[in-house]
Amino acid sequence: MTASHRAVVRANGTTSVLDRQTSTPNDHELLVAPLHVGLCGTDIQMLRGLRSDPTPVIGHEGVCRVVAVGNDAPEWITPGTLVCINPTHRDDPSFLLGHNVEGLLQERVLIPSTAVLGGLVLPLSEAMNAEIATLIEPLAVVHYALHLLAEHKPDTIVIFGDGVIGQIAARAATDILGADARIVQVHHTARGIEWSANHAVSTVHRILHDKAGAQYLANLPSNARVAVLLATPRDATLLCLDTALQNIRGELAINLLGGLPPNAASPLLPEVDLNVIRAANCAGAPNPPLRFSLSTITGKTVSLMGHRGVANRHLKGAVAELAEFPSRYQELITHVATLDEAATIMQQLATSRDRIVNGRRLIKLAVQIEPKQRRLRGDL
Repeated sequence: MTASHRAVVRANGTTSVLDRQTSTPNDHELLVAPLHVGLCGTDIQMLRGLRSDPTPVIGHEGVCRVVAVGNDAPEWITPGTLVCINPTHRDDPSFLLGHNVEGLLQERVLIPSTAVLGGLVLPLSEAMNAEIATLIEPLAVVHYALHLLAEHKPDTIVIFGDGVIGQIAARAATDILGADARIVQVHHTARGIEWSANHAVSTVHRILHDKAGAQYLANLPSNARVAVLLATPRDATLLCLDTALQNIRGELAINLLGGLPPNAASPLLPEVDLNVIRAANCAGAPNPPLRFSLSTITGKTVSLMGHRGVANRHLKGAVAELAEFPSRYQELITHVATLDEAATIMQQLATSRDRIVNGRRLIKLAVQIEPKQRRLRGDL
C-alpha cells in the first residue's frame, strides 16, 4: 500500500488540504516532517496571483524532523534530527523551496539531493522546536539586508513596510546599526500603524506613507546619512522607492529587499534594471557584496543594492538571536493554526487584501503540523 500524507494544496483558485503520495528518499535525499511552518509575505503574494511560482505546496520557513534518510547522506543527519532548510540554493536555481519545489506546508517533504549535497540542511537544538522557529528565515533575511546597509554607516534608517519583515527590521536595526541610529518605519495603512503603536518599539518613529509622511522624510537633515530598507510586496516596492528618491535629501543607500515585478524600472533611474541589482547578491555571495552607485534624473547619487536568499551564517545568527531574545520577536507571531485552519486562512488571504484574521491583524501565521497519524509504510 502506498504511503500518503496531508498537504495544503493551492489549485484552481482554491486552497485546501488534500492527500499526497509520500516519497521514499533515494541517494543523498531526506524525508522530513515539518513541525512549525511560517506563512510569509511572499507566500501571500503567490496566493493572490502576484507571483507565478509553480509549486502547488508553498512554505519555506520553519523547522522539521528528519524521518528517513537516503543512502550516502551526511553522517550527522539521522532520523529524529531537528533541522531547518535553507530555501535558496546559491548555485542551483532548480531548488527554491516552496517556490519551484514543494514546500513545507505538508506533513512530509522530500528534500532533494541538490539541497542536501549543497549543505542547505542545518541541525538545530530542541529549543527551536517551537513557534518562534518560524521567524528564523525572515530574521536571517533582515540580518543580511541590514549588514549590507551598515556599510553605509547611516545615522538614520527608513524602513518601508509594516508586515513581518518590516516589524523584524524595526526590532533588529539597533543591534546592527548602533544605538544612536534613528529608526523610521513607514506604514502602508492606518491599521498597520495602529498595530505598531500597540506593540511599540521605543526607538522607532512611526509614520504613514502619505503626504505627511513624505514631508517627514523631506525634513530629515540634508547632511544625514540615510539607509532605506524596502520591506515591501512587489506591487508596492516601486512606489516606495520613488518616495525615498524624491523626498530624502541626505546621502542615500537603498536596499531593494522587497519584491519587484518583471521589468521593474523607475522613471527617476532611467535605463536601470532594478531586478538585476536586486539579484546581484545571492545567499551570501559574492563577498564583498555588490553595490551600485547611480544617479537619478535630478543628479542625486544613490547607492543601490539588494539580495536573494540567505547564507547559512545568516540562519545561524538568527537562531542565536531568537534563542537569546525571544521576547523581542514573540509578539510578531499573531496567529497559530493547524494545517486545516491554515488552509482556511490562506483562502481568505488569497481573495481579500484585508489582513484581519479572526478579528486581529495578521503579522505572522505559524502553522503547527501535528505528527502524522497514518503510517502506511514503515516510518514514513
